[in-house]
Amino acid sequence: MMCAFLNHFVGFCSGNLMEEIKGLVHRHPNKLTMDTIKAGNKGYGAEISVVTYSRERRERDERSKFRILLSFGQHGRELITTELALRILSILSEEKFLPNIDPASLNSTLDKLVIKVVPMENLNGRKLVEAGDLCERRNGRGVDLNRNWSVDWGKKEKDYDPYEENPGTAPFSEPETQMMRKLAISFDPHVWLNVHSGMEALFMPYDHKNTTPDGLPSHQMKLLLEEVNHLHCQKRCMIGSGGGSVGYLAHGTATDYMYDIVRVPMAFTFEIYGDGTASSKDCFKMFNPTDLSTFNRVLNEWSAAFFTIFKLGPYQLGEINSKMSVSNLDKWVSIDDYLNGYLMERRNRYGKKMEVLELGMQEIRTYFRLFLLSSVLLMFMFCSRISKGKSTRQIVSAIPL
Repeated sequence: MMCAFLNHFVGFCSGNLMEEIKGLVHRHPNKLTMDTIKAGNKGYGAEISVVTYSRERRERDERSKFRILLSFGQHGRELITTELALRILSILSEEKFLPNIDPASLNSTLDKLVIKVVPMENLNGRKLVEAGDLCERRNGRGVDLNRNWSVDWGKKEKDYDPYEENPGTAPFSEPETQMMRKLAISFDPHVWLNVHSGMEALFMPYDHKNTTPDGLPSHQMKLLLEEVNHLHCQKRCMIGSGGGSVGYLAHGTATDYMYDIVRVPMAFTFEIYGDGTASSKDCFKMFNPTDLSTFNRVLNEWSAAFFTIFKLGPYQLGEINSKMSVSNLDKWVSIDDYLNGYLMERRNRYGKKMEVLELGMQEIRTYFRLFLLSSVLLMFMFCSRISKGKSTRQIVSAIPL
């Protein structure tokens, strides 16, 4: 009964939607592949499906291309996000088309990309929604998957709602976040995009504080978001850090982890729909369009926005790399820049995992500073002793007394 209700208002129930995606993959094996990953602990199991778009399927070729990782359906009640995943995959497979887009130009852009799509990150939570709990955002055992990541995990604000924001018993306590972390580290994307609903917004780091990162990469991210806002939101979308724009701080989020730990150069959270007039008790209407016209508008506008990201993302990242390379010729690199930038930036361009560097970086910085400080002090003491010795005698014994 509930699936019939959802099909009438939104599109597909989870099972039907995943069957549609499997059909796309089956019909277009030269472009799409699909893998299902499973994990579990303490009697709780979960699975995620990952659809990969690439015109060349060789792993070696994949590493040489611009890599984009997209996640939808992290919160069960945000059904419209998974519909957008299906629409994007339909366009990538050329079963649907974007208006006013030159196919040759689009294909030229897509030739350079590998795109991994997680259409429904929180399948267990989605099934709870389909069973009738339309306000459920958590996973199958009551944990908010967007509070279960390690950056600033577990911190609770004054307005903390344990029902809405349960972070779990520890960072990565949930199989869903464990699988997503493993996927992100192994794929090593240039762009991460986490898709939600509840408002219309284009967010960049950070969620756990009301500031954006410093430096050129942050500036380029903001320029890209401003272009998307201009072209596809008619400038109505909120732009900035999640923590500084949405009205509350969120700790332990995926986007902050992707930017700070995985070091994804461009990490975003998009909020694609929200009905501000809906009652707080009417979660379905608050997070999902309830008429066909709005449903189609949302999918049309936001699928076009994603293809703008596909087109402009590589260019913006190229600008970052080019300007940073020129800048580095003109100035010395500080200890922090070296440890945080050079080592970390090269951390997994070759597929290496980051947990060791992540855990040891602070200790390395501390010991390195202490080493430099002690070396300077010893050199100062040594020079002072030599100077004093020369003033009192001409011959200094080489044998210590």
